[in-house]
Amino acid sequence: MLTHPQTVRDLKIWQKSIELVERCYRLSIMLPLHERFALTSQIRRAATSVPANIAEGFGRWNSRDFARFLAVASGSLRELETHLVIVPRLGLVPGAGVDEVLPLCDELTKMLFKMRQRIVTNGNRSEKVTSQTPGS
Repeated sequence: MLTHPQTVRDLKIWQKSIELVERCYRLSIMLPLHERFALTSQIRRAATSVPANIAEGFGRWNSRDFARFLAVASGSLRELETHLVIVPRLGLVPGAGVDEVLPLCDELTKMLFKMRQRIVTNGNRSEKVTSQTPGS
C-alpha cells in the first residue's frame, strides 16, 4: 500500500531545499552592503523560491500541477546557481564559500528531475514511501 507524507515537511527534497536556503542566507551575509538590493536580494529570492514552489505544488493535490511547480523550482535553482557562479567571479566572496553551496544545488537538481519524472510517469505525489499491511 502506498502512503503519502502528511505534510510537505516530510519530503526529503523539501528538507534539502530548506537547507539550501539556510546556506544561501549565510553566504549572502558575506556580500558587500552595496549588493544588498542586487545579488544579495536575487540569491535570497531564488533560494527561497525552491522550497516555496515545491510546497505550493505539493499542496495542489494534482500530479500535473505538482510536476509544473517542480519545474518552476528547478528553474529557480538554475537561476540561483548562476548567481552563485557570478559572486566569486566578481570577487565579492571567496570561491570557497560558494563551493559549499553548489554541491547542494547539484544534488537538488537531480532530486527535482527524478521526482518530476516519477510524477509525470506514475502520477505519484510522494517520495514512494511504502508500508506493508497484513494480507497485502
